[in-house]
Amino acid sequence: MILNPLDYKIADLNKIEPEKGRLLIAEPFMTDSYFKRSVVLLTAYNDTDVVGFILNKPLHTSLNKILPSEINNDKFSVYLGGPVETSSLHFIHTLGTTLEESKHISGNLFWGGNFEQLKEMINNNEVAPTEIMFFTGYSGWSKEQLSYEINEDSWLISNINTKIFNKKNLWKEVLKKKGGKYAMFTQFPENPSLN
Repeated sequence: MILNPLDYKIADLNKIEPEKGRLLIAEPFMTDSYFKRSVVLLTAYNDTDVVGFILNKPLHTSLNKILPSEINNDKFSVYLGGPVETSSLHFIHTLGTTLEESKHISGNLFWGGNFEQLKEMINNNEVAPTEIMFFTGYSGWSKEQLSYEINEDSWLISNINTKIFNKKNLWKEVLKKKGGKYAMFTQFPENPSLN
């Protein structure tokens, strides 16, 4: 992170702790190419694993281009979930237990499930693009590493306050809905030294 030009610590704005089903919102000056202005949904948070998916880094490709012999529907975009195992494919959805083997995250959000069943559902037009997001790779930390990054002003923690699937400008929208100092971040240039 570069020097914080604010007169307060970003970490001081965090009033809740990270946990499964919450969002990590990148601080406005983060320069990391993966996480710059990213919104990450935490899908696992325990003593051994912290796993999440970046919700706002589209790869400008579709699922049927990645799996051309298995998917005949071109309406499902693919996002970069994070820098870990970028050749792996993951998905979060609102299909609930209709999709067997799904893991509950929170609310109506689920992670993974029976992929053979899902492919059949997609090819039969039984799933809408607004119900699912696909990712290559994922974001992962140790619990201590994420705590360190939060204390070093890298992440704001938020409950989900808007629809998160396939949204343009999700980083700005989440911060604006939080209001106050959070909303002010959306006006900051990505690199304050260029201001």
